Amino acid sequence: MKIVTEKKNMPFNIKDCTLITRMAGIDTAMNLRELRERLKICPIESLFHHFCETVIRPTFDDPEFRNDFAIWAAHNLRDRILAERLGILNPYALDNFEELRLQVLDIIDERLSQLVYFPWSPRGEEFQFMQAVTVVFETGIQLKNPEDLIRKLPQMSLSSIYYHFVEARRRTPHKTDDFTTWLMDYGNGVEPLLKSLRGIDFYFLTLPELKQKLINAVQLVNPVKIS
Repeated sequence: MKIVTEKKNMPFNIKDCTLITRMAGIDTAMNLRELRERLKICPIESLFHHFCETVIRPTFDDPEFRNDFAIWAAHNLRDRILAERLGILNPYALDNFEELRLQVLDIIDERLSQLVYFPWSPRGEEFQFMQAVTVVFETGIQLKNPEDLIRKLPQMSLSSIYYHFVEARRRTPHKTDDFTTWLMDYGNGVEPLLKSLRGIDFYFLTLPELKQKLINAVQLVNPVKIS
């Protein structure tokens, strides 16, 4: 495949990452009322961890719910209704994490108004508010042109996919993935590639599923020639 672009961009260095997790400095929660009170004051980094970094944690294996609050509601409070309401929240569909916090609080408030009594988690299974630091390192993989993205995606680790396609949305000016940000300087010749990347609804996918979606999407792009 040959993509002819309007100008050349700088090479793109693929990075990898890992998480260093620690307590967020917030008391644990044993019931729904305590969870609400802690959520009002927990750091944004903790919200990000429990909603967005679950996908990269090696211990995360819940096939049904993507965020830790929904999982805790389902497994520890045994509140399936609350878990499903929390489980459909997509933080990337909102403007910021303060808006996410308000939505979570609204869902909890509605559920509290419906309950006659408040279920408690078993001792030792309280909700622990955590946050993480992302440690980034070089992989040695470099993309010199858009075609390299198509060729080298299969070589990228799942944590590289996470860093460049998911976590990047906190860093890039337009809240998009790193690949899109890099490709935008190439001009109209990469528009089909950009369209393929933008068409991926990633939040509810596992990292293996996301990687395969990316590979499939970019490999479907047809050659484009700009005169």
